[in-house]
Amino acid sequence: MIVDPVEALKKTSLLLVPTTTLPIPTSLPTVDPFKPDIQVAHHDGQVTLWVVFVIMLIASAVFAGMSWTVPLNKRLYHVITTLITIIAALSYFAMASGHGVAIHHIKVRVEHEHAPDTFKYIDRQVFWARYVDWSLTTPLLLLDLAFLAGLSGGHILMTVVADLIMILTGLFAAFGAEDTPQKWGWYTIACIAYLVIIWHLVVNGRALAAARGGAVGKFYSSIAGFTILIWTAYPIVWGIADGARNVSVDGEIIAYAVLDVLAKPIFGLWLLITHAKLAETNVDLSGTFWSNGLSSEGRLRLDDEDGA
Repeated sequence: MIVDPVEALKKTSLLLVPTTTLPIPTSLPTVDPFKPDIQVAHHDGQVTLWVVFVIMLIASAVFAGMSWTVPLNKRLYHVITTLITIIAALSYFAMASGHGVAIHHIKVRVEHEHAPDTFKYIDRQVFWARYVDWSLTTPLLLLDLAFLAGLSGGHILMTVVADLIMILTGLFAAFGAEDTPQKWGWYTIACIAYLVIIWHLVVNGRALAAARGGAVGKFYSSIAGFTILIWTAYPIVWGIADGARNVSVDGEIIAYAVLDVLAKPIFGLWLLITHAKLAETNVDLSGTFWSNGLSSEGRLRLDDEDGA
């Protein structure tokens, strides 16, 4: 039997061709290498913000009530401490309700040993309302300590200015670029400013407080030491959270919340209760504008000009 090679080839090719056809993909899967890692607050962080808002609100009411039990000329500490918690309450309300927040777009270089460097992108929430809070409340906290110690006007001015530099440079660092010295340069300046604050509180403040009496000196050393300990934790939290981003936004919120409660309501309650027991801590404002306003004795009279 003679086999036609052409027909044999046709039969062989039919065996090699699959009887079913594979579906042709209509589109390729999309992978976006530039999609950022989104780091924002979730349930725990939001609940914490509302809880601290309520705590600050209650503390403000308590401190205001305590101020009504003393004469107006002795309410300096009460007024300052109440303002601290009121401002903090407003700040936490802003953050909890979604205001006072911005997204910082971060570009991070990832180094590889045997391949070119690549980049990853992070979008992280920065609560700038917190820095507004600190820029107003921390100078007031320092005023409480300055009046307690009896610091001079010059030392108070230097301490408050150093504090404002610390807070503002911390804000600049929070929005600083990663691939330049900008971020950690601002952070370093903030830490140096903080050392200036510690110098005035520890060296000048403690010496002046001790001169006002043993009880005042002991109390000042305790509450100033407590304040320095709490304030030292803030840049540490910043470095771990906003700086290196080793902590989630929720963890950052909770850490700052604990520190804020200790540094404001707890500090204020301790100060006012002890102040009520130590008459030496009084700042008597009798006969001043604080108590009497603009009296006629302080006004310039026409006959005085004529007499001159």
